[in-house]
Amino acid sequence: MRIIKKTNVDAGLLLIRLALAAVFIGAGWMKFGNLGATAAFFAGLGLPSFFAYLVPATELLAGIALALGVFTDLAGILLAIVMVGAIALVKFKGGFFGGYDFDLVLLLAALGIAFAGPGKYATGKCSIHSDLGAPAA
Repeated sequence: MRIIKKTNVDAGLLLIRLALAAVFIGAGWMKFGNLGATAAFFAGLGLPSFFAYLVPATELLAGIALALGVFTDLAGILLAIVMVGAIALVKFKGGFFGGYDFDLVLLLAALGIAFAGPGKYATGKCSIHSDLGAPAA
């Protein structure tokens, strides 16, 4: 038995986009807000200093794109790449639960939006590909 009788995929996509946007906008904003600590953290991972700017910029701008529903394919892919890095470099050693579980959910949700698109509740239908994942004609 279904609790919600009417199926609305577009509303579901909007909710997922907004949840991802809130997490990534907040994460990017916090990293920019304490750039010294962010740079030190990335340096501790052995990454070049430009990652201290690249990662929060990606999180912030891609999060805004998801919130607006524009370039969701590009935003989803870029955020998935960020999450692969976070899992591989930081979270994996902590195991699944309490380690990389949440990051994996973010990665998969971002890819899901990249493949599904923004849905009809979006400010525009801008994308880098007309049919991400579809065979070329």
